[in-house]
Amino acid sequence: MQIQSLQCLQERNVLTMPNIQGKVVIITGASSGIGEATAKELASKGAKLVLAARREDRLKKLQEEIQNKRGQAIYKVTDVTSYEQVEELAQYALKEFGKIDVLVNNAGIMPHSFLYKKKVDDWNRMIDVNIKGVLYGIAAVLPSMRERKEGHIINVSSVAGHVVGAGSTVYAATKFAVRAISEGLRKEEIGNNIRSTIISPGAVATELTNSVTDPDLKPSIDEIYKGAIDADSIARAIAFAIEQPSDVAINEMIIRPTRQER
Repeated sequence: MQIQSLQCLQERNVLTMPNIQGKVVIITGASSGIGEATAKELASKGAKLVLAARREDRLKKLQEEIQNKRGQAIYKVTDVTSYEQVEELAQYALKEFGKIDVLVNNAGIMPHSFLYKKKVDDWNRMIDVNIKGVLYGIAAVLPSMRERKEGHIINVSSVAGHVVGAGSTVYAATKFAVRAISEGLRKEEIGNNIRSTIISPGAVATELTNSVTDPDLKPSIDEIYKGAIDADSIARAIAFAIEQPSDVAINEMIIRPTRQER
């Protein structure tokens, strides 16, 4: 009886071990916030990380921190609004690690403003980063994932992709688009065993609010973010989605502070 119990325990432990060890994960927007927290969380579980963002000093610091804890991480300075740079990022990952298991499309900006103020440059930047950046990332990793018949693409959206607020119209539109892209990706790649996950955070303590340019909106947004949760909370959710067995897909998660109303 004792031997059987021990065997059952061992089998259960094997089944519940994190399915992250050795996976190659690209993270965009890795220099701060959710991207940085996710990198640390996945590194602690044995992932091989490819860190991408525009700020090289922060990428280098994060890489060193991970390596000092015996994790594996490389980085490449990348602007996700450049199709060529995102393609080069994917090729760099393949060259260094031989495969891409997971892409975390995390880079995003949130320069909220009222429409009548016609902040067209902000609108274009959001479209370029929040929509095109996601599409470029998907396009860059899909060929190798389709060839291997496995992979996982995680797109970070927002509760604004579910609820539109005054002043968040264009931002919400980009995040609704990310949800549509994620669902379309899921349906298109079912036959290739490629998983699609969309994470929709509420208020999270990151640098995202620094991109708000409308002085009439900034005070109300800062008030909402007083109850923000740590980026680690989103990182754990991303890890949870990744570590599921390959026949299980966590397609969508909405994660808010308990006290956040919308």
